Amino acid sequence: MKASRAGFEKILAAYKEELPRQIAEVVGRRKLYESGEIPRTTLDQAEWSLATTRTNIREVIRWIVEDDLALDEALAREEILRGPALGPGGYAESQTLIRFNGGAKWSLADSAKIEKFFLGRFGRALPVSAMGQTSAHDRMRFDHHDAMDVAVHPDGDEGRALMAYLRETGIPFMAFRGKVAGSATGAHVHIGKPSFRIASP
Repeated sequence: MKASRAGFEKILAAYKEELPRQIAEVVGRRKLYESGEIPRTTLDQAEWSLATTRTNIREVIRWIVEDDLALDEALAREEILRGPALGPGGYAESQTLIRFNGGAKWSLADSAKIEKFFLGRFGRALPVSAMGQTSAHDRMRFDHHDAMDVAVHPDGDEGRALMAYLRETGIPFMAFRGKVAGSATGAHVHIGKPSFRIASP
């Protein structure tokens, strides 16, 4: 997974290096088109290439975020396995991880009520960074199909309010206070049961 992430970083750097050249190309061709020196199709080609690169940058950034989240969850799994088991309604905190073993039935189908709460409380959409199973979880063979990750800091106003809501409604979660050693992702809240490894076929 770390090798995969390093590969994505190289791809992202290549796209970002190409971006200024493509922007300059579009600006230059637009001037030539406006002066009647080139046809519209020539400008369209440059604009399409620029739009494609920007789309690719967003996609690679999303892959990197997914890899970071999956790595954090793998490292958290090790911490969970080393520590005491939490019974229903159990709550535990460490320097990097907050856990709540809520007893409510939970599935991603219930995510709308969390989104509604967050929107009503903060006036913006819930910043979901991973919804259900991602390609990163597939590569690590971790079961994330019924979990979602939210990009809020658990010690910030949004994080505290979200965790309080989850505890009130009995929804299980894990919250990462900051970067876990060996991973580059920041703080976030994982809603749902911890992602455990899927048995090999």
